[in-house]
Amino acid sequence: MRVALVHDWLTGLRGGERVLDVLAGLWPDADLYTLFHVPGATTPRIDALRIHASALDGIPGSGRHYRKLLPLHPWAARRLRVEGCDLVVSVSHAVAKAVRVGPGIPHLCYCLTPMRYVWDQIDVYLGRGPRRALATPLVAALRHFDLRSSRPEQVTRFLAISRAVAERVRRHYGRDAAVLYPPIDTERFHPSGRPPEDFYLLVGAFVPYKREDLAIETLGRLGRRLVVIGEGPRQSMLKRRAARSIEFTGRIPDAELADLYARCRALLYPQEEDFGLCALEAQASGRPVIAYGRGGATETVLPLAGAPDTAARATGVWFDAQTGDDLVRAIHRFEAAEGFFDPKLIRSHAERFSTPRFVEEMRREVHALLGDDAR
Repeated sequence: MRVALVHDWLTGLRGGERVLDVLAGLWPDADLYTLFHVPGATTPRIDALRIHASALDGIPGSGRHYRKLLPLHPWAARRLRVEGCDLVVSVSHAVAKAVRVGPGIPHLCYCLTPMRYVWDQIDVYLGRGPRRALATPLVAALRHFDLRSSRPEQVTRFLAISRAVAERVRRHYGRDAAVLYPPIDTERFHPSGRPPEDFYLLVGAFVPYKREDLAIETLGRLGRRLVVIGEGPRQSMLKRRAARSIEFTGRIPDAELADLYARCRALLYPQEEDFGLCALEAQASGRPVIAYGRGGATETVLPLAGAPDTAARATGVWFDAQTGDDLVRAIHRFEAAEGFFDPKLIRSHAERFSTPRFVEEMRREVHALLGDDAR
């Protein structure tokens, strides 16, 4: 079967790119279409595919400044035309699903989320002041484009990464979406077998909805040690404002990240996430998660629901509001129950989201779409 993969952009290794890497292993002979490609920014398995980048990729510096080209993304996506294949699979959180598909070719969209910055997270990205007003025409145009590129004649079938995303697909696009949880490479992560060290962990992309500011300010206020992994647009600003107990590492190799997961007291997860790969990576390492109890975390983190000793049946703690006071209360609840959490149970919970499970379920979805033509 000839498969074409489509991804928004290949500029870094985040959750969507890890999903794409698994799909590249499932279909190693696929062609891959994308807006921007920075060689070496994702994985060798992705780079080994035949990659077709958009016209925008030729602009000097576009790999670093692709966000600034947002008004041109719809145009660039529609200029990518996919033909000569039996199936198109897009992994989309922006415009990948808008690629032009040849007549009669089924298109399966694995939706990471509808565009956050024009739908559910617009207040976080643009606020309610002059910036929001100035962006109104662009937001309206992007919403119109997003709706048009979600019609049945463009996308044959939607899959969503969580129940939260499936609900957004229904609300914004008027389409049904089955839920297929993303893959976790549980073999990359293991409990250390030793008591945790005295630090909390935060893995960020430093974009507004991730709410790294909440975790950094709160842990600084408590004087707790926090190790912050990752890089992104807001990193320098947050680093300047951080207390001395906050350590920024930047981007680190996967092996170092796995080691920090296994050694930390807990992962802080202050955002409303679509699914939450990092939360499950920490759990695969046997470590609990202190998570904002909305979105994907409600499907991946089993919360402490009673007295501290009930933590033996939990994989983390939820907090109800994205405020410093609520996060402080959650940290205190965690610390009171910390000795009762069971690394083996936490690891076992994460294994329910393994890569083999994802591959098998994806194959079933493709077979259901293509019937006897799927092989």
